[in-house]
Amino acid sequence: MKTPGIIFDLDGTLVDSVYQHVSAWNDTLRTGRIQVAQWRIHRAIGMSGSLFLPKLLRDEGHRHSQAIITRLEVGHQKHFDRMISRIDALPGAGELLRLLKRRSIPFAVATSGGAAQTKRLLARISNRPDCPVITADDVEAAKPAPDLFQLAAQKLEREPGDCFIVGDSVWDVLAARRMKAAAIALRTGGFDGRELQEAGAYRVYADARELADSLEQLGLSR
Repeated sequence: MKTPGIIFDLDGTLVDSVYQHVSAWNDTLRTGRIQVAQWRIHRAIGMSGSLFLPKLLRDEGHRHSQAIITRLEVGHQKHFDRMISRIDALPGAGELLRLLKRRSIPFAVATSGGAAQTKRLLARISNRPDCPVITADDVEAAKPAPDLFQLAAQKLEREPGDCFIVGDSVWDVLAARRMKAAAIALRTGGFDGRELQEAGAYRVYADARELADSLEQLGLSR
């Protein structure tokens, strides 16, 4: 039997960028004179703006069009890009990836961000070993659609059921369940462990460091 593959989300899972995304969206919306409570923005992080913005704007009584959505997405990108140099890898992220490499456990990164942004974020993980990287530029549908993770599984030459999806949000868990893969959730994105379990996570860990110490629980023995 092939060793299972591990597919990682990026924002909030490997790099500590969730609240920078919240801030970038908040600044963008305020520039457009749209005031939204930041907790509502946080709940949507992990989805693309084209998916969560229409409902968010509608709930706040704002009309929207594709042109408005596109303008807001561009604004968010500009705000977020200015913050990347201050974003750090999450505790244990680099060590976990290097451990997987030493054990010959195949892994990939699949993120809803674009290729250019993803390259800069991955550079924040010191001594990161090479692996397949799938971005929003490679698929038609972002999370919670499973397209990103399905393509990553193909790159690893694994069936979806032979993969663990590691993410930090309910959207990661939902996408994993839709492709019939086991979801491993980390609490580093700000979601409560119970909520992640109720969404369908197979296991919930505090962060990448705890996951590295628990690989045997996933059948990934030394």
